Amino acid sequence: MKIKALVAVRSGSVRVANKNLRPFAGSSLLEIKLQQLKRLDNLSGIVVNSNDDAMLEIAAKHGCETVKRAKEYASNDIPMSEVYKYMAEHFSGDIVAYINVTNPLIRDETLYNTIEMYKKLAGAFESVNTAHYIKEFMFKDNAPINYDLLAQPRSQDLPDILALNFACSVISKNAMIECKNVVGKKPYLQPIEEIEATDIDSLVDFEFAEFLYKKLEVA
Repeated sequence: MKIKALVAVRSGSVRVANKNLRPFAGSSLLEIKLQQLKRLDNLSGIVVNSNDDAMLEIAAKHGCETVKRAKEYASNDIPMSEVYKYMAEHFSGDIVAYINVTNPLIRDETLYNTIEMYKKLAGAFESVNTAHYIKEFMFKDNAPINYDLLAQPRSQDLPDILALNFACSVISKNAMIECKNVVGKKPYLQPIEEIEATDIDSLVDFEFAEFLYKKLEVA
């Protein structure tokens, strides 16, 4: 089974300007992710989909396939479901490992194992998606969801609720087109460590992730 990585990056980040190319731990989020993916021997290739020529040039220098994204599919106005469908339609392989550059703390072993899990479960599940456990007391509309007011549970005894983090999602190209998503109709959630799930969505996230990346020497 041949699986290619799909790395989707675009210009126009609102909360962190030029996020994908901004200096990060002596490199950039894009280059760090491409270097990581090149270390995984269970990937048959890497496809970078972007509207940005500078990012596509970097991808080409790393020996990746490049796909120039149409301007309308790189705006903040189009639903992500339509972007997923578009990218899958312009993907050269049959199985997609959709991997975000904004999760720099995920380890090589974790990505490798997530891809292998898809191979193992193919036919039983439509996608394999990384997720992490949420062990927090939650309320909705000012009422407790998992919190007993009269007998407070210990956080470690809370139900095992998983949150998708999109650090790695493996799905067939056809299913991605049909679902307009990287999450299939019958997903298998692959638990990963919460720190590996760290996603950069703000400047504080960026600086925090860079600090941890240097400290942990992620690989």
